[in-house]
Amino acid sequence: MSPAAMSKMTVKLLLPAFLCVLGQGLAAAERPNILFAIADDMSHAGAYGYKFLHTPHFDRVAKEGILFNRAYTPSSKCAPSRSVIITGRNPWQLEAAANHQPFFPGKFKSVVEELGEHGYFTGFTGKGWGPGVSGGRNLTGKDFSSLKVKKTPAGGINKIDYAGNFDLFLKDKPKEKPFFFWYGCKEPHRGYEFKSGVKSGKKLSDLDFLPSFWGGDEAIRHDILDYAVEVEYFDTHLGRILKSIEAAGELDNTLVIATSDNGMPFPRFKGHPYEHSMHMPLAAMWKNGIIKPGRQCNGFVSFIDYAPTFLEVARVTEKKSGMAAIQGKSLFDIFANKSTGRDMLLTGRERNDIGRPHDRGYPVRSLHQGQYVYMHNFEPDRWPCGNPETGYRDTDASPTKKATLVHKPGTPEYDKSYGKRPQQELYDLEKDPECVNNLAATAEHDDLKEQMQATLFAELKKQGDPRM
Repeated sequence: MSPAAMSKMTVKLLLPAFLCVLGQGLAAAERPNILFAIADDMSHAGAYGYKFLHTPHFDRVAKEGILFNRAYTPSSKCAPSRSVIITGRNPWQLEAAANHQPFFPGKFKSVVEELGEHGYFTGFTGKGWGPGVSGGRNLTGKDFSSLKVKKTPAGGINKIDYAGNFDLFLKDKPKEKPFFFWYGCKEPHRGYEFKSGVKSGKKLSDLDFLPSFWGGDEAIRHDILDYAVEVEYFDTHLGRILKSIEAAGELDNTLVIATSDNGMPFPRFKGHPYEHSMHMPLAAMWKNGIIKPGRQCNGFVSFIDYAPTFLEVARVTEKKSGMAAIQGKSLFDIFANKSTGRDMLLTGRERNDIGRPHDRGYPVRSLHQGQYVYMHNFEPDRWPCGNPETGYRDTDASPTKKATLVHKPGTPEYDKSYGKRPQQELYDLEKDPECVNNLAATAEHDDLKEQMQATLFAELKKQGDPRM
């Protein structure tokens, strides 16, 4: 064969392989960016109809994307909730990572670590995974938190310039790589500047959210408005980050998810198993045409669904991911309007903050199904918020805590926030979103209670919950 013929044959043999490699390179370059914006202790957003706070940028994500009406964290404290997010596994499948301020077990891999190994440039600002000990691992990517602001709208707000640090992240990003960025705002975590709400122009008369079991003390109303100031700070930096992505020409190719890790830091909320502590605001926007704007999802969504979503969006199969068996399901089909979400989900708690003898926890497992939630308290003789002599330490100090503790046992203000609870609780969330009327004590709901308990326990056994 002549040299020319051999050369032509070589080209024919190598061309398909070359095109295949080129195609893989293009596919990698076209993979979308991911912005994961997570507030710390936020229960509310304007998109859900609340008027006492203004979140135009969260609302934009919802309006130009999809708003989730039944999104739940499986655990309503910072570290366990964030452990769920980065692993795609329920708390009872995470050993020490299910606790507050834990040592994160080395056996579990973070989805952000996985994305970094598959060509993504990863980073975070503010609060990533935590609080706890990660063993020196960057569970949410490289830290970009050095840039500070000179002034904040209120005392107590962290001076990290979240949006400014995102801009530094973008400057560092290699051009050929897609990015995953974790915007971890430290607000509206406590503490708050008292009466910063009215100082910013809010009025007590504008408050359209006040649970019945806190009472009507004026200090509580101020506390809620002060919380609103910090929610709005999270939203302001979200808007600045979206503007930077847009200016870089990357917004159409960026999946934006905006949410919170757990409920607001008030009695019977953060750290507890009730609706306002587990039910999270969630909106997603992806302007490439996959998420049609203005949609709402009324099916259940769990935080275990984030990790498989990130993998699918990044085109990393779970089998090739190196992560322990993921319990969650990707939200991609919901984005594409091919699924309406889950028909049920599980939540719970294990050990949060100290405040009981031997630092014992207050374990709970719950089943959300239809309009009902069934809760099983495994240790009903323990105090849910920690023992009285320790100051109910599993509820954050606040003007609201001080005002509710003025009330004595036997009052709704005390009993609902700090009192002991029966082993079984059952609530109709359509009629009773505050979870104050326990149907488990009524004979007419015995069949439903038993059915939901059996379903819950069977699913927990299947998932390997040590409590079973």
